[in-house]
Amino acid sequence: VKMGNHSTVTEFFLVWLSQYPELQFSLSVLCIIMYVIILLGNSHLIIIIILDTHLHTSMYFFFGNLSFLDICYTSSSVPPMPIIFMSEIKSISFLGCALQMAISLALGSTECVLLAVMAYDRYAAICNPLRYPIIMNKVVYVHMAVWSWVVGYVFSLVQTVFTMVLTFCGNNVIDYLTCEILALLKLVCSDISMNVLIMTDASIVLLVIPLLSIFVSYVFILSSILRINSKAFSICSAHMTMIILFYGSALYVYETQVKVHHIVTPMLNPIIYSLRNKEVKESVKKILFKYLYLQKI
Repeated sequence: VKMGNHSTVTEFFLVWLSQYPELQFSLSVLCIIMYVIILLGNSHLIIIIILDTHLHTSMYFFFGNLSFLDICYTSSSVPPMPIIFMSEIKSISFLGCALQMAISLALGSTECVLLAVMAYDRYAAICNPLRYPIIMNKVVYVHMAVWSWVVGYVFSLVQTVFTMVLTFCGNNVIDYLTCEILALLKLVCSDISMNVLIMTDASIVLLVIPLLSIFVSYVFILSSILRINSKAFSICSAHMTMIILFYGSALYVYETQVKVHHIVTPMLNPIIYSLRNKEVKESVKKILFKYLYLQKI
């Protein structure tokens, strides 16, 4: 369909690594294996948190949110990857591309806010232990989690709408595995100044402010490090490891155009929190013991 000098785009072709057909099968198998690990690891953590009442605290509530978010995050883009790798026609509809971009942006944005909320939770627990039950009561931490999701989805919706209404230059070939906003903007031949402004505002709200709040929280936490016990230090180090993984891999994506954070960070998060958290390991033992005991009865 022609409109002026430009074609109306109805689908996009995802051609990343299509010039290396010998890698297609290996990458497909790798994606499937890593996706299964992500599902099992994060589902395991969510189930443990739900079943053990001792873990019904703000910290583990946020852990559960993060695990659920990681499952949704990877499910929005990883399952189609083997199909794209193995199929001869590597296309996605216009609506499908918009939906994939919206979900990916929303979940990534939500994780940025959620990481900052988790840092504040650790700050309140370590630096204000006596007032912590009041500061982070159930109403407060549930609202904080809900608003993390709301903010992420609002910014995602705005960016997606303002991107998909642009005029594409008849070029519908995306050199990428998924529909990413930066990859799509490269195909646009209309003015994108408003998009740049929105992305700048989103970067300030979703990247700069959360990173600053995380930094400030951990400055206060580290200033109290001589007074905290090994359990608190272990939890904080696990959280910092995950923050470095998330922001480090996200930065690597935009520098190299290789999408690693969709798979690597969600796969490692449950491992980091499970192996470095004594309470989670004890909960696993208790639940397994109860299950085996009931089986014998």
